[in-house]
Amino acid sequence: MNVSDVMTRAIVSAVPGMKVEDAARLMVQHRLSGLPVLDKQGVLAGIITEGDLLRRAEIGTEGQGPGWLVSFFVPGRSAREYVRTHARKVEDLMTRDVVWVGEQTPLADAVALMETHRVKRLPVVEQGKVVGIVARADLLKAFVKALPESPACVVTDAEMTERLRAELNGQGWAPHANLGASVKNGVITFFGTIQDERERSAIRVIAENIAGVKSIRDQLVCVEPMSGAVVDQPA
Repeated sequence: MNVSDVMTRAIVSAVPGMKVEDAARLMVQHRLSGLPVLDKQGVLAGIITEGDLLRRAEIGTEGQGPGWLVSFFVPGRSAREYVRTHARKVEDLMTRDVVWVGEQTPLADAVALMETHRVKRLPVVEQGKVVGIVARADLLKAFVKALPESPACVVTDAEMTERLRAELNGQGWAPHANLGASVKNGVITFFGTIQDERERSAIRVIAENIAGVKSIRDQLVCVEPMSGAVVDQPA
């Protein structure tokens, strides 16, 4: 999937000279975590988010500041903090170096950018103009839409076994040599040994994603790889 498949095309935006309080009202009114800031030509000039409004004098969250020693040796830092907590215009608070994507950017790349830069939304830019926004909420909607419907046909034990084996074989972390599994009447039973409890969770998730599974029986034993001591065993 690409960004164009999930992005929101109706844009609510701010302008550099807008009052901070007006931008905040827009966020509240439209339930948004941030706004792209566009100049007179509609070109992306920055972005203002709820994070920019956490430290504000109006609500007493401006904090103590960097202290007199820092203020003496690095006066610019203290001045910047004052602007951040007292600014009246969007242009004084907005982030100017904005991370953005195009409509044809793969969705996986957009998610990677969100994670790397710790942002909740990305402007979508084409030919220098903002044409939409892709946000975490859009990804959530895409996830719900992509969820498979309950299978109408009966899945046999043999089919479940084949799908289970194929998925396990495709995972490099799976303990192939020491892991066994059987399927009977839709119940998957795992047996053998694992070396890390996180493997247990991952194996269970694989089973839960196979259509037709009714329940899972876990008979796996966790063994410490260095000493061979049993760390955990099924009840």
